[in-house]
Amino acid sequence: MATNRSRRLRKKLCVDEFQELGFELNLDFKEDLADEQIDAFLDAFLTEAMDANGLDYVGGDDFGLVCLAKRGSVTEEHRAIVEAWLKGRSELTRVEVSPLLDAWHPEKPINSAA
Repeated sequence: MATNRSRRLRKKLCVDEFQELGFELNLDFKEDLADEQIDAFLDAFLTEAMDANGLDYVGGDDFGLVCLAKRGSVTEEHRAIVEAWLKGRSELTRVEVSPLLDAWHPEKPINSAA
């Protein structure tokens, strides 16, 4: 594929200077949690960790991607806030937060300018 793309196309494809960063979450819940407890955890997670910080979560209850709610990239600060919130919850036995990665093209390395 051609790499000499117009600015408009680079923006549409979210590449080069328009790369958007996010991070993945991998969570393990305690074995004895009821479905209602998991639902309450997820409601709190979406309200307190995501909405309160201008973030969005795409995925299931135990694995997903965190990205900015608007166009742009999350920061290491966002990552640290979410990780701290998750590690403070008693419903989880394991919290794994990935390093920042390209939200649209995870196989590509992060631009040094991003």
